[in-house]
Amino acid sequence: MLRPTLTLALLSLAITASAQEAKPEAAPPAPTAADTNAFVNAALPADQAAMKAHVMFLASDAMQGREAGTNEYEIAAQYVAAQFYAAGLKPAGTEGGYLQPVPLLSFRPSDKGTLTVTRGTAAPVNLVFGEDYIPGGNPEKESTVIDAGVVFAGYGIVAPQYQRNDYKGVDVRGKIVALFSGAPGGFDGEERAHFGSNANKAAIAASKGAVGVIVLETPASAKVRPFSRLTGVWDEWRMTWADAQGNGHLPAKGTPTVASISIKGAAKLFGGDKAWAAAVKAADAGKPVVAPFASGARLAVALKTERKTVTSSNVAGIIPGSDPKLKDQVVVLSAHLDHVGVGKADARGDTIYNGAMDNAMGIASLIEEAKRFRASGKPPRRSVLFLAVTAEEKGLIGADYFAHNPTVPKANLVANVNLDMPVITYKFEDMIAFGAARSTLGETVKRATATVGVGVGQDPMPEQGFFVRSDHYRFVQQGIPSVFLWPGMAGVGRAAFDAFLAKHYHQPSDEVSNKAILWDQGVRFIEANYAIAREIADADARPAWNKGDFFGTLYNGYGAK
Repeated sequence: MLRPTLTLALLSLAITASAQEAKPEAAPPAPTAADTNAFVNAALPADQAAMKAHVMFLASDAMQGREAGTNEYEIAAQYVAAQFYAAGLKPAGTEGGYLQPVPLLSFRPSDKGTLTVTRGTAAPVNLVFGEDYIPGGNPEKESTVIDAGVVFAGYGIVAPQYQRNDYKGVDVRGKIVALFSGAPGGFDGEERAHFGSNANKAAIAASKGAVGVIVLETPASAKVRPFSRLTGVWDEWRMTWADAQGNGHLPAKGTPTVASISIKGAAKLFGGDKAWAAAVKAADAGKPVVAPFASGARLAVALKTERKTVTSSNVAGIIPGSDPKLKDQVVVLSAHLDHVGVGKADARGDTIYNGAMDNAMGIASLIEEAKRFRASGKPPRRSVLFLAVTAEEKGLIGADYFAHNPTVPKANLVANVNLDMPVITYKFEDMIAFGAARSTLGETVKRATATVGVGVGQDPMPEQGFFVRSDHYRFVQQGIPSVFLWPGMAGVGRAAFDAFLAKHYHQPSDEVSNKAILWDQGVRFIEANYAIAREIADADARPAWNKGDFFGTLYNGYGAK
């Protein structure tokens, strides 16, 4: 947490810096008629100006890109807390305030470590850093020493719905599990992204008693991203959140991912094992299932991990529900407040990644949506919690912390609607609601958007797996029906969206000065979101997963079984 005096000083500096952008240092000359007309022509209606004002502050240079854990991020969090207060939200953080401190833990390998392979009576073979392996960091402890047999488990997928079990016939208790990276075809985009996650694979391995995981390069990944590229990023900081003992949260508790291994390194690990040769051949041929096997190899791993902690804040405010029977149920509306901070200079020499669209726009939408609830004069039947989360750009960390440690009873959380990077540079004709087809939220979104003249489009990029790439996914993993909303891709939408990704996404040019921003479309986006949230909050029935849905069943969600 920041010292109060430092917070006030930085906030003053931020406000001063924003003001300096709007006026010259010297006293200006008396305005002319042309000046006055220009001001009138540039003025926005009140609702558009309110949205723009939030983005102007949050995406100003003074905020230095709002990187999680920085002083500037905490100033942004205080700003959001103040806006929640002004919108009439009650504090829903900790200790009676709007903030929920999140203990972030950064970690990375502190040295190259050692991986030594032993096969039978043969002499031990030391794998070569950068050629054969890249070490992993272990957020749970600073020193990791494992000496165990190695079992290969294909892509590491277990999916009873598809009669799929890559561990069939092998026992991995007390063993190191070797897994191919990525996921094969045959699944929809959302499920494939889930199955391809190394964290999810490690969690499955942990549930089966493995003591460690190694991720293997595949013939396909070798063509797209050669293993040698990893040598430039092997010691970059990664992030998670810390538990009460100060150790990093690991979904695969006690089962760290100790290394990534190249095809060359895997050849040394598995030797002349025919089962390994068959596995490589099957993967190269694109076969979705690769047979598991217990190898004759034993792997001794010794790793060191450097760790450091910093506190960042989620911001939470709530509108209490009015219905005696429904008020304890909580609908969470979320957006991430952080961006990527200061980095490499662009062609203009700009090093500040302001994050106007990503995601000051989502936060502005969240604030203005809260105001609409208050302006309606009608409190929602269910409670509605507005949540600005930290460290999304570090791996959905703030949302994960809240989902594990909510500031309201966890059993009361019934839905999540997430806003992340709405691109409002075009008049959108529809909306995309990632995950809508998986629960009754799909029909809710369809009805609500129709009231504001907007249809619901299909996921235009299922191969990207966006459903598992933003903060709502952390609520999904707790069994909570969730959707992630974007302006849609109909008409000129796809071209405009692609242009933003190509020119501004995670670039210093994602600024409020972008002349392509259409603030009236931002207001339309807010109105659509409000209609969705209002229907969820006021409906007779709570949201439910569709019966048999993959994610609902996997995470034991309401309605799925």
